[in-house]
Amino acid sequence: MSEATPINTTGAEGIPSRRSVEGASPSSASRNSLVKLRGEISKAVVGQDAVVSGIAVALIAGGHVLLEGVPGTAKTLLVRTLGHALDLEMKRVQFTPDLMPADITGSLVYDSKVADFKFRPGPIFTNLLLADEINRTPPKTQSALLEAMEEQQVTVDAVTRKLPSPFMVLATQNPIEQEGTYPLPEAQLDRFLFHLNFELPSRDEEIDVLSRHAHGFNPRDLNSVGVQTVTTAEELLQARLEAANLEVNQAVLTYIVDLVRATRSHPAISRGVSPRGATALLAAARAWAWLSGRSYVIPDDVKILALPAMRHRIALKPEAQLEGLTAPQLLNNILAAVPVPR
Repeated sequence: MSEATPINTTGAEGIPSRRSVEGASPSSASRNSLVKLRGEISKAVVGQDAVVSGIAVALIAGGHVLLEGVPGTAKTLLVRTLGHALDLEMKRVQFTPDLMPADITGSLVYDSKVADFKFRPGPIFTNLLLADEINRTPPKTQSALLEAMEEQQVTVDAVTRKLPSPFMVLATQNPIEQEGTYPLPEAQLDRFLFHLNFELPSRDEEIDVLSRHAHGFNPRDLNSVGVQTVTTAEELLQARLEAANLEVNQAVLTYIVDLVRATRSHPAISRGVSPRGATALLAAARAWAWLSGRSYVIPDDVKILALPAMRHRIALKPEAQLEGLTAPQLLNNILAAVPVPR
């Protein structure tokens, strides 16, 4: 999206949907490929434009994404389609109550041929890890992802092993109110760049879904709908390098700090956004500006992404919860109250 392109189509979580970004005039092969990525995902997934935009930003920012929604809203299908459209290795782990940390990271296995133990890598050794229904396993197993998400490495038996690059975790979770779910630890939530909600489809979108199935769509065979590979690991890493070098003036940096500090002093919030959250918001704003075809970040880039980047990083006081307040409501109030630099 060029600087002159207005943001006039906004999806859930305040992230502009695909239509407002496709008006861009990409200036690099990497950007052009990532814009095409949205079109490939739409071949299999109906709607969810705001979620797709959020995932594209996270890919460029080098962050992880937590996807929340009731079962049956195409969370897993979207991630599978993403893996199909990227020239990257993808693995899926179904999180269950009996899953152990070693089932994710890997373990030492005795090899009788050499009379010694050998390390057998777990599914976390991949580029894209789909952690399906992550909140159906206890915090002990969830914590197996902490080191990998922050440092892109795994330590087993005092030996540290690097993960492939790029590496990204896309975790799906059912609403926490559902039976048989465990809240994610605060330390793990803070490692997700975005928390995105899958909305139920509109009436027209649901008719489109049924029409596709009526005409032979098979969600287990993405080749049948023509999903193609549109970018490579090298292009994605180049995009990350370009985005990380975008200019950010002092006024925008101050604006980010003022936003996160406002969450720490708000009377209804018991835990505000951490410094890691501030750096995550900066990285996301740079990624969105890069996708928009600019070489610099503007305050609107921050405002667009503040809600999905901060909503999972704050905790409400009990009295605020009793009053029916929600994290998005409070964050929208903060966004309205903190002065935007000119």
